[in-house]
Amino acid sequence: MAAPKFSPVATTDRARGYESPDHVPANWMPDRPAEIAGFQPSGPRRGNHGPDQGFALRIAARLAPQIKLQPGEHLDDAVRGCLGIALGRASLFSRAPVVHDVRLAFTIWGYFDEQPPTELIELRAKLFAGLRHVGHHYTEARVVADMVPDATLQLTPEAAAAKYPASWRELVGA
Repeated sequence: MAAPKFSPVATTDRARGYESPDHVPANWMPDRPAEIAGFQPSGPRRGNHGPDQGFALRIAARLAPQIKLQPGEHLDDAVRGCLGIALGRASLFSRAPVVHDVRLAFTIWGYFDEQPPTELIELRAKLFAGLRHVGHHYTEARVVADMVPDATLQLTPEAAAAKYPASWRELVGA
């Protein structure tokens, strides 16, 4: 390969080029105890794997002014409960979370509605209460995320909004 004239190599020096190393290492194998061969394991309460999942928190913070809470509800509970749903939707499409994932999760649980159905409020109160205490309620947050069917996660936010509130039970998997 040619070098520019300002390169600090004398024109009488031997040309530089690629040389193979003396030793070629063997192929790498996942043989240590904690390594996973193949795909990530999946199943109940294992969560959804995907890139840049923390970005969903930033998106949720931007949507927070639009969230309508009922008396006794906490914003952090709503965010924590809907976060797993949004991350599940993002990983279903093999990508990082986007605003549509978080918006869909808040929509199906009625957090954009001034007056959601009474039964939905009661279910929300039972499932979402106390989720804001991150270290203590992982299992409960996973229950909320895992109950939403894949058919709901595959909807566009507009399609989910069109089905809400008439089909909220179907949307949340209740």
